[in-house]
Amino acid sequence: MSQNASPSKVNTKAGTFKHAMYAHKWLYIMIIPGVIYMIIFSYLPMGGLIMAFQDFSPYNGDTMLGAFVHSPFAGLSIFKKFFIGPDFIQVLTNTLSISIANLVFYFPAPIILALLLNEIKNVAFKKTAQTMVYIPHFISMVIVAALTAQLFSTTDGLVHHWLVGIFGRNNAPDIMSNPKLFVSMIVGQSMWKETGYGTIIFLAALSGVDVQLYEAAEVDGANRWQKMWHITLPAIRSTIVIMLILRVGTILNTGYEQIFLMQNSMNRGVSDVFDTYIYTKGVVNGNYSLATAAGLFKSVVSMIMVLGANKLAKMFGESGFY
Repeated sequence: MSQNASPSKVNTKAGTFKHAMYAHKWLYIMIIPGVIYMIIFSYLPMGGLIMAFQDFSPYNGDTMLGAFVHSPFAGLSIFKKFFIGPDFIQVLTNTLSISIANLVFYFPAPIILALLLNEIKNVAFKKTAQTMVYIPHFISMVIVAALTAQLFSTTDGLVHHWLVGIFGRNNAPDIMSNPKLFVSMIVGQSMWKETGYGTIIFLAALSGVDVQLYEAAEVDGANRWQKMWHITLPAIRSTIVIMLILRVGTILNTGYEQIFLMQNSMNRGVSDVFDTYIYTKGVVNGNYSLATAAGLFKSVVSMIMVLGANKLAKMFGESGFY
């Protein structure tokens, strides 16, 4: 009997997948464009990583494929050149300075704002406030950079004139050209632009908190801060951990557009990060192998950071990202 039963179980399991495919065929059809997009723009370009191990030149062949085939193999010499080069330490320091500052100041901002919005009892005012803080996300970074330059201009900038009135003309900080203030300016822009939109995922997590927990805590005499600390924060802790893991994974990714737009000759020593370095070496100077090696280094470090942060989260009893 057991020998006759086993094939039927196998057939049942095999048929389950086919049945699920047929039952949800339209859902699978809908993801086809996304899969095609990922293959074309995410997976196929990974073939170009071979340039990090070649002395690549587009003139080595008559076609694109021929350039890859005829470029001499360089092994790890490109990575060695990248690591011992004069720019690596400076670029790494600048990137980590901006990323750590974003992690310390920008990452908690959406959480704090979401907690504050969650405490608003007037529904109309709450929706209006949410709409107002979402708007900056939809403003182009080019517009944000132009607004920053206009507000902090030393000639006719409104905010600069306020600073002159507070600190005096000789002591007023020059936000646009002072290298020591570049990181603060970048973090401030990020917080103004993305904090409101970043509250969406945390407000969604807060909507799932059982109201009876607050009622029971209020009966026990808990005040608003105690309810927030003992009920609200533990309820969204797993969401915070997942977002933190994702943020740690992008620690070497500071964003090319924002840095490039705010970069000038006065702050270049602190504003040259991996993203701008890859653009300069690859697109401007045509050193594709070195730029590819720098990009691959970024990707490997990001993967290690995600795996490490996820492992650390599990060690502390959280579910982690996977």
